[in-house]
Amino acid sequence: MKRPVTLFTGQWADLPFEEMCRQAKCFGYDGLEIACWGDHFDVKRALAEDDYVQGRWEILLRHGLTAVALSNHLVGQAICDRGDDRYQAMLPPDVWGDGDPEGVRQRAAQRTIETVRACRKFMDARPEPLPFTPSVVGFTGSSIWHAFYAFPPTTQEWWQRGYEDFARRCLPILAVCEEMDVNFALEVHPTEVAFDLVTCERAIEAVHGHRRFGFNFDPSHLGYQGVDYVRLLRDFAARIFHVHVKDAWWGKGDGSVGVFGGYTDWADPRRFWAFRSPGRGDIDFERIICALNDIGYKGPLSVEWEDARMERTHGAAEACAFVRQLDFPPSKIVFDQQFHNANQSC
Repeated sequence: MKRPVTLFTGQWADLPFEEMCRQAKCFGYDGLEIACWGDHFDVKRALAEDDYVQGRWEILLRHGLTAVALSNHLVGQAICDRGDDRYQAMLPPDVWGDGDPEGVRQRAAQRTIETVRACRKFMDARPEPLPFTPSVVGFTGSSIWHAFYAFPPTTQEWWQRGYEDFARRCLPILAVCEEMDVNFALEVHPTEVAFDLVTCERAIEAVHGHRRFGFNFDPSHLGYQGVDYVRLLRDFAARIFHVHVKDAWWGKGDGSVGVFGGYTDWADPRRFWAFRSPGRGDIDFERIICALNDIGYKGPLSVEWEDARMERTHGAAEACAFVRQLDFPPSKIVFDQQFHNANQSC
């Protein structure tokens, strides 16, 4: 069986869930990675109302779709971040509260725990059981990201306190993941505690190797950094819980804007790098599919569509076709065994 090809709904939160499902089916997707914002999935209602998750499934099934994961990116980013007034625009009002940063962090962690419980309730209502463990996919933010460039001079002990803060806030979430049989898939991404291979290892160590902590693999955040994204798949094979298919290109622009973005807008032609629709950037997806087959990954291939230069309905449909053509099942035979007389037809 091929891996399900899904569409992450986060960039489509301006659409009602019913319309999101209608469009995703027209684009050709098998299902959705559902964002917990907009009209798409309400965590509080899912836990409080017995018929809410069943209603989500009725809409999905009406459009011939499935769902394989929930996304908690927006609330999750506030778990560890230092916090500022930008968060008020993207957090639920009851998580933002009075905006006091520590209060926001605590409420974000609690809402993430609730999301894990809602994920289990949602997946238990699924018409057929998932062939893999479901995931809450998202961010945790980082109390030390602002110091990644190491000036003023920053010691390892100072950075370590950031990982200890991450562990203190996230271990209670992972305990509920264990209770609910749900994985937490941190997207490896700048602004997080894990943004390359070394920091992935450090994040795992911080949570004492907790088996529910793993990664959402998204190569678009790694290639322009110079990180070997295929090696990440192989080094952390047992912790690849979810995969985003998103492309990027780099080495472009006019030389006036570097890898840090220069405070420019996404479509600014001066930029050194930008996200692209799958297949139109510099990510080597052929090597990624081979690596996913090698490590036995059976989960979804979830298109996170972001391309400032392309109309999104065109891009989402094109991306679905690209992933379907790209993906292939691993071989169940060794091709050269047929050279042996014992394996030849008579």
